[in-house]
Amino acid sequence: MHESVQAEVLMSFLVSEELSFRIPVELRYGTEDPYAVRMTFHLPGDVPVTWAFSRDLLLDGIVGPSGDGDVHIAPMGPEELSDLGIRLQVGGERALFQVSAAPVVAFLDRTDRLVPLGQERAFGDFEDALEKALRTILAEENAG
Repeated sequence: MHESVQAEVLMSFLVSEELSFRIPVELRYGTEDPYAVRMTFHLPGDVPVTWAFSRDLLLDGIVGPSGDGDVHIAPMGPEELSDLGIRLQVGGERALFQVSAAPVVAFLDRTDRLVPLGQERAFGDFEDALEKALRTILAEENAG
């Protein structure tokens, strides 16, 4: 049986220096994928959008710049537990969000109680998932 923790936070969607608006964002972490955190953004008038990325990236982003792909997270101020900036990128399109670090830290603390950092491998079904993915790939190659 898989367990999970969830939290809802309000983030500011920074459209420009002059324009931002607050949106609810659901944070989710589960034992079925113990390395990943999922953030579901509920933008007004649009379908929810979910991004998945490593729990370590989010944790590292609390204390310093983190990420080198489509997701970048960094503190927005010099003081401890300042707001976090979360930049998401798809192609040339970027979105920047700002969130208070405190609820994110509380969420990460709950994830650590569910799956302690460094013990993720004990919770995932990696061998089964890898075997299933390889079977699918081989079946597609043999069919084509």
